Amino acid sequence: MNITIQQITALAPIPEDLHDAFLRVAKGLTERAEYPTEKVLTLFAQMLENPKKYAYSKNKVTNLAKKIYDLQVETGHTLSLTNEGRAYIPKEEFMQIDEKPKSQATEFNLRYENVAYTIYGKNFIEQGALNQMNTAVSLPISIAGALMPDAHQGYGLPIGGVLATEADKIIPYAVGVDIACRMCLSVFDVSADIFKRKPHLLKRTLLENTKFGIGGETAHKFDESVMDKPEWTATKIIRDLKDKAYRQLGTSGTGNHFVEWGLLEVTEHDDLLNLPVGTYLALLSHSGSRGFGGTVAGHYSKIAMQKTVLPKQAAHLAWLDLNTEEGQEYWIAMNLAGDYASANHHEIHAKVAKAISEKPLLMVENHHNFAWKEQFDGKDVLVHRKGATPAGNNDLGIIPGSMTAPGFVVRGLGNTDSINSASHGAGRLMSRTAAFNSVTKNSMNKILNEHGIELIGGDLDEAPMVYKDINEVISAQTDLVKVLAKFTPKIVRMADANRKEGRED
Repeated sequence: MNITIQQITALAPIPEDLHDAFLRVAKGLTERAEYPTEKVLTLFAQMLENPKKYAYSKNKVTNLAKKIYDLQVETGHTLSLTNEGRAYIPKEEFMQIDEKPKSQATEFNLRYENVAYTIYGKNFIEQGALNQMNTAVSLPISIAGALMPDAHQGYGLPIGGVLATEADKIIPYAVGVDIACRMCLSVFDVSADIFKRKPHLLKRTLLENTKFGIGGETAHKFDESVMDKPEWTATKIIRDLKDKAYRQLGTSGTGNHFVEWGLLEVTEHDDLLNLPVGTYLALLSHSGSRGFGGTVAGHYSKIAMQKTVLPKQAAHLAWLDLNTEEGQEYWIAMNLAGDYASANHHEIHAKVAKAISEKPLLMVENHHNFAWKEQFDGKDVLVHRKGATPAGNNDLGIIPGSMTAPGFVVRGLGNTDSINSASHGAGRLMSRTAAFNSVTKNSMNKILNEHGIELIGGDLDEAPMVYKDINEVISAQTDLVKVLAKFTPKIVRMADANRKEGRED
């Protein structure tokens, strides 16, 4: 049965010059897609309610949604649904979560004796990071700690800090500002000479399939199924951030976020990695949960500091109790940010892989700003890894260097002294402010040229010389991880120098 224009205009006052377009789409949906009338009208109503969402994603009504959205932008008026149109909008069902009591503001003192912890690569860790770690292990909820060789000062827990706390206590600032910041590596069965044969293709794929910086959004999604998770309805803050998260799916931030082409060298076979010895084309990305995770982190860090009152030097280590409403909300949001960050990387990698007409042989990925429920010394604990890579027995992970230094695919050795953790990179030698004050564009370009690196975007605060020697960092943790392969960057894409947003990395 054909859908009539009367049925369509009953949804909203659709301009006459768009009637034919609606009828063509309706005919296609009913005849080719075999949609029943009810489903077509529901889809139209949902699109009319939020045309921008449908205009910037790949779906059955993308082109029609663009016409409606362009009309709204041009005229400044929206097409409001009629009562009949609103009846087609499904009532949103919120995820049901257990009712928990609200937490009460409580003051806590620090321990007189700190929990003992292991430091890796102490000789090249700044005093500020050591001071922060000493404070962290003096919390009354701390069970164990470790400091990775790439450590440097951050907010609360230092970057490179690992802290195991009581199993029901979570510290937002010990997870990090960029929740679920992570690495992802795709390996392709393409020979190394592609950098000589098709350098322009590789560069173009990065330019056309990546977005960086504040407000970065993507017009088309490869796989948006992560947005269907019920957790997006769990709390008001998550619901309010969903549209922004959708728009930013498949994008990267600023600071040390990157997507880069390079060569992966496998020198010996390992059953876990399961790649034959050889050199492969590889794509490596580093980013997190974008504006969604950053807003969640800021919101719940503030609540934690209001509810858990600590001495000044420990204020940013305030925690939430998972048995309270606020703690449960943060736990749900953090885990959702983890799923979203993973999907973010997959979106980028899928688009780039499609652009070069290749399918990856292997994908390796890991979070390094997160909290996990684990066992330590026979106890249930919550392990916060802030700028630290999970390195449990046979965990695969990625430890990058800098834009001129190699990164490494590693296998965790399950060392309990490090709480099954390793570094998340080389670690900064100097702050961003110090970098801008001491690094020149000429000196940065000189070292890039010496290493044959093509940089797209980027700025002085990410120059190679602001990072520690990755080989020294790896050497300081040989009892934590085994190196399985080496990644050498070749074409690096980062945010443009004029697109800045506050970051902790």
